[in-house]
Amino acid sequence: MRSFENNLVEHRIDITHKPLEILQVNVGKLCNQACHHCHVEAGPKRTEIMEKRTVDRLIELLDQSPTIYTVDITGGAPELNPHFRTLVAAARQRNKEVIDRCNLTVFFEKGQEETAHFLKAHQVKVVASLPCYSKKNVDAQRGGGVFDKSIRALLLLNELGYGKNDSGLTLDLVYNPLGAFLPPSQEKLELDYKKELHELFGIEFNHLFTITNMPIKRFLDQLVRENKYEEYMTLLANNFNATAASIVMCRNLISIGWDGNIYDCDFNQMLDIPSGKTKTNIWDIETFDQINKSPIAFANHCYGCTAGAGSSCGGKLI
Repeated sequence: MRSFENNLVEHRIDITHKPLEILQVNVGKLCNQACHHCHVEAGPKRTEIMEKRTVDRLIELLDQSPTIYTVDITGGAPELNPHFRTLVAAARQRNKEVIDRCNLTVFFEKGQEETAHFLKAHQVKVVASLPCYSKKNVDAQRGGGVFDKSIRALLLLNELGYGKNDSGLTLDLVYNPLGAFLPPSQEKLELDYKKELHELFGIEFNHLFTITNMPIKRFLDQLVRENKYEEYMTLLANNFNATAASIVMCRNLISIGWDGNIYDCDFNQMLDIPSGKTKTNIWDIETFDQINKSPIAFANHCYGCTAGAGSSCGGKLI
């Protein structure tokens, strides 16, 4: 299989940093779930947690980064970080859009009883994982009882106004394929989700994002166990889309690890491939503008972002 970087050269695609617009922050790998496809390998026993001094440093850098308009907070379950609310409040005070990548079931953990109300009070955009509208499929991927808790959480968010027209409270859902195949049409699947969730539970939401499973970490382990790794990589490479490649999310996004290390995307972060191929920490820079001068690091897992309609944290690319 031709390497991803060689494919870029062959198609004459020059991917460089644009001014940073999205700051994605992984505040830790602690999670109340341990999903089979999780590229973070998050779970209840993980101890990696972003410290307050690191959160404070990010807030300082935000003040020096006028082009960044979105702070995208992920994990693990980001809400389990004790400094999650500090980061959210600080970003909102600076008029940044804030995204909480929520697994939904976290709302029912001890100490999280008011989290949904906190998100509403700060007008945080919720991007919630729901890999299917079928209980059987969700529980198979994410664990027994997860589907029922997810539905309860979505109903709670709806009660608070999330997903409702003209409420200003955005609720988007995320679909990941249940196996070694590309996501279906995002538009068609969104219609299916809206129909099924509304008819069965009265649930409303704004948009559905389809995200390709990346061949790394737990999903990679699954592919190897099932002897499907080469097949899946061939599928991704054969569906390489040059248009999607030219607008990949790493062009205007930077990813920060729980320890403050800087990466071009969340996937590179989990593979410990640093931005510019040289390990840099937020304590090593004075402004995020310095990142614009470094090259973007690529590897063959990047085929996952450029196959078919493309894939990003905001769903399909084209």
